[in-house]
This record gives sequence, structure tokens and C-alpha cells, in this order.
Amino acid sequence: MVKAEVIMETTQLLPEWKAAADEIWAMLKETDRIVKETALRQAETDRQMKETDRQMKETDRQLDKNARETENLRKTVERVSQNVGGLNRSLGELIETLIAARLWEKFPEYNLKRAYQRMPVFDEKSRVLTDIDILLSNTGVAMAVEVKRELNKKEDVSDHLKRMELIRKHPPAEAAGKRLFGAMAGGVVDPDVQRYACESGFYVLELSGETVRLVPQPEGFEPKQW
Repeated sequence: MVKAEVIMETTQLLPEWKAAADEIWAMLKETDRIVKETALRQAETDRQMKETDRQMKETDRQLDKNARETENLRKTVERVSQNVGGLNRSLGELIETLIAARLWEKFPEYNLKRAYQRMPVFDEKSRVLTDIDILLSNTGVAMAVEVKRELNKKEDVSDHLKRMELIRKHPPAEAAGKRLFGAMAGGVVDPDVQRYACESGFYVLELSGETVRLVPQPEGFEPKQW
């Protein structure tokens, strides 16, 4: 009797077991789906992280390339600037030398047969105040000549006016106690600057071919004496 009763009870539980089994099976399938979706998402995340890493490496490579190119450009600009600066200095020195050669012949009335280039002007404490591109002199007259590659700025004339005052106040030995005149010269001379220089009492000279010409002074021109 006991055995029969157990079988009967087991038989009665079978529908409940089936329902539970179905539920468990459904849960397992859902879990499997979730796991697979998670794996897919993780795989996509890994792919995106690898792509991001590749892009970051490419960005770093490009930044390094840009940095190298920028440094090369900086060095090139620096080299060109030095060369241009050297060229400007060379042109300035050449023009100064061309103008200085036999410059005294342009002022026969003053008999200026001594010429000095880049004459420094000192104060009482031996500090350099300015310099004179070309100083012409004789026993009683001196002329300070400022030379520009291009005489095209009125500020250059104003600066030479200030320089003349310094020369008069602190004359080098070659100009001390002498009548002092001023002149300006350029490889190219702007007409407006030329007029301003003449109005300021300066002689003006300009390169012409292989020689130097004294620019004709305007009517009524009087050279200023410092």
C-alpha cells in the first residue's frame, strides 16, 4: 500500500515539475541570449577601443610629424633671416663704401680730404652715444654723413638731426672746434624724404650708376651749421 501511494503522489507532481522545468529552460535561454548580447557588445567595445587606440597612435604620429616639420620650418626661417640680415648688412656696407669713395670731391668748397667711416661718438664717461657712418673733415670743417640703403623715411632725417646735436655736444677729435655740417646719402632716395632732408639743412647724395651724385638743392637752400 505504501508503494502505491508514493507512485500516485509522484504522478500528481509531474505537471508541476514540467512547469518548473519550462520556466527554468526559458530562464536559461534568456540568460544565454543576454550572455551572447553582452559578448557581442564587449566585442564591439573592444573593436572601438582598438580603433580609438589606432587613431590615438595615428594622431601622435601626425603630431610628431607636425612637430618635426614645424621645427624644420623654424630652422629654415631662422637660416633665411640670418642670410637676409647678412645680405642687408652686406648691401649697406657696399653702398656705404661706394658713397665714401672720393666723397670729398662732391664738396670742393669745403676741401674735405680726410674721411673716416663708422666713427663712434662718446660721452664724458666713454659711453657710446651714436656713430657716424662717414665723417669728412679738414682743418676747419667737418661733415657727418648718414648712409641708408634706402633713404625713404622721414624718421631717418629726424634721427640724423638728433645725431648732429650729439656730435656737436660730444664731438670726436676729428670734428672738435670745427664748423659742422650734415649730409644724408642713400642707394635710393625718396623725393619727399629728399625735400625734407634739404629743408632740415642737409646735403643729399644718391647712388647713380657706379658713381655718387649730389642731389640738386632746392632754390634758396642753405646748409645748416651745427
